[in-house]
Amino acid sequence: MEAKATAKYIRSGAQKARLVADQVRGKMVGDALALLDYSVKKGVARDIAKVIKSAAANVESKHPDENVDAEDLRVKEIFIDEGPSFSRFRARAQGRVGRIVKRMCHITVKVSN
Repeated sequence: MEAKATAKYIRSGAQKARLVADQVRGKMVGDALALLDYSVKKGVARDIAKVIKSAAANVESKHPDENVDAEDLRVKEIFIDEGPSFSRFRARAQGRVGRIVKRMCHITVKVSN
């Protein structure tokens, strides 16, 4: 049994999110959620935890006749793709303009038992 969940347009850079995703790849769902609670990168860790919980709930809803416990599932795949980015401009010294890039990412998680 396998299920997938995706969160799109998350306001975090893909590189920062990949650092957190590498820590939970291949772990049991319960262990992954516990690890994310104490992650240093709190913002993106909350988003990844939300997607993992959603994927675990998808397994339970896809297979209601089978007794599936979310704790028995494993994070089979987790990958972070770059989303769109939008630019802001900030005034700098001597009439120049500094560009600020606000990045986004897409988080995809597959869980299976």
